[in-house]
Amino acid sequence: MEETFHYKVNVKWDEGRIGTLSSDKFTDIKVATPPEFTKGVDGIWSPEHLLVSSVAICLMTTFLAVAENSSLPFNSFDCEADGKVEKVEGKLMVSEIELRPKVTIPDEKYREKTQRIVEKSEKACLISNSVKSRIILNPSVCVKA
Repeated sequence: MEETFHYKVNVKWDEGRIGTLSSDKFTDIKVATPPEFTKGVDGIWSPEHLLVSSVAICLMTTFLAVAENSSLPFNSFDCEADGKVEKVEGKLMVSEIELRPKVTIPDEKYREKTQRIVEKSEKACLISNSVKSRIILNPSVCVKA
């Protein structure tokens, strides 16, 4: 497996505080300044939302790989994520991202293994390891046969 990868995107300003995020491989996404900021736009993906989403998506995809490699049966995976923006040392930043993954398993006997796999997945997550935001993991495991 190669050790170096490139993920190319382009962002182009459209008007006001709105632009278009594109890649030669995907459907374009409208992006904008979030509504909490001056002239921000509601209802359009912001860089803050995309950053927090990237951490949550990476947790999910890492969990899927680790669970498969560990032969963990599960019924579902869902993850809410909350990014906190605040001023730190005079600069606005996403200071922390709380991940609340919920994994549903078919039997109680998999609870501890599932918990370990979620924790291992967060530690191995490429995106979590690439950001300086504090990552807070609050998983829950539910049993549903």
